[in-house]
Amino acid sequence: MTEFTEIPVLDVGALIRGDDTTQLEAQFAKAYGETGFGYIINHGIDQALIDAVFQASAQFHALPLDQKMALELNENHRGYIPINTSTDVNSAHAEVKKPNQSASFMMMREDAQPDPDIYLSGPNQWPDLPEFQETLGAYAAAMSELGRKLFGLALRSVGVDPTEPLRAFDDPTIWLRLLHYPPTSPLSPDDLYGSAPHNDFGCLTLLAQDDVGGLQVKTPAGNWVDAPKIDGSFVVNVGDMLHRMTNGQLLSTPHRVINTSGRERYSCPFFFDPNVGYDVTPLDGTGAPQFPPLNFGEFLRGELEAGYDKHKKKSA
Repeated sequence: MTEFTEIPVLDVGALIRGDDTTQLEAQFAKAYGETGFGYIINHGIDQALIDAVFQASAQFHALPLDQKMALELNENHRGYIPINTSTDVNSAHAEVKKPNQSASFMMMREDAQPDPDIYLSGPNQWPDLPEFQETLGAYAAAMSELGRKLFGLALRSVGVDPTEPLRAFDDPTIWLRLLHYPPTSPLSPDDLYGSAPHNDFGCLTLLAQDDVGGLQVKTPAGNWVDAPKIDGSFVVNVGDMLHRMTNGQLLSTPHRVINTSGRERYSCPFFFDPNVGYDVTPLDGTGAPQFPPLNFGEFLRGELEAGYDKHKKKSA
C-alpha cells in the first residue's frame, strides 16, 4: 500500500457508455491497488434520484421515535437501527468500546417472505411515508446495475475475466443504509465516533454523502485523509471480500466518520455483495492463494452477531 494525501477521482463514463475501458482499468488498478478508495464521476445515476433518496432519509429520521422504533431492526437485518446499538467491536484499528453515534434505516433485497434456508432473506420493513418504498426500490435497482458494472471493471483491472464470478451477483446481497449522524461535540472523548475505524466487509461500497463532511480514510502511515463531498460523485471503496477475491491486489482500507461540524450529517451507503451462499476465494489468475475460502453467509452471521445488539440477543 502506498502513502497518499488525497483520494483519486475516476471518470467511469466509458464504462457506462459501453466504450473501451482499457485505460480506465489501468486507472482503477492503480487507485484501488494503492489507496482502496476513489471518487467516481459520470456514473450514470440520475441526480434527481439521489436527491430523492436524501429527502426520503430526512423524512424518515424526522419521524417521532416511537414510529421509528415500531420498525426496529429485525433478525433479517431490515429496519431502524437506533443510535447506540451498533459497535465496531471487530475493529483492528482502534479499541472500540462505545457504540457508533449514528442512527439508520436499513433496506435489503425485497423478498416476499423469509426463506429459512437463506440467511437474511425476508421482506423489508417500510414506514408510512409517501413514495418512500418506491424511491428506495428505484435507487437500489439503479445502484445494483452500477455495482455489477464496477465489479466487472474491478476484476478486469487485475486481469480476471468477470463472467463466471458475476454469477454470484445474479441474486446479490444488497444493503442500502440511510444514515443520520447527529453532531458530536469537539470536546467528546477521542474514542467516540460517528462510525468507528473499520474496513467494510463486503465487495463494493458506493457512498452518496452530503456536504457536512466527516468521512476520513486511513493511510499506511496512520494519517487520516478527509474525503469530502464532490458534486456529482460517489465515494467507492473496496471491502474485505473483494480484497480476498483479488488475492490482495485491490485494497480494503480503514475509514471512519467523525462529525464535529455542529451540523447533522446524512449519508447513503449502498453495499453490493455476492449471494450469501457464495464461497469467497482468490480467483484464478490472481496468483497463489493468500487467503483460505470462506462462505459469505457464515462470515456475515459472525459479523452481525458481534456488532449489533439485535443479533446478539438472537444468538444469546
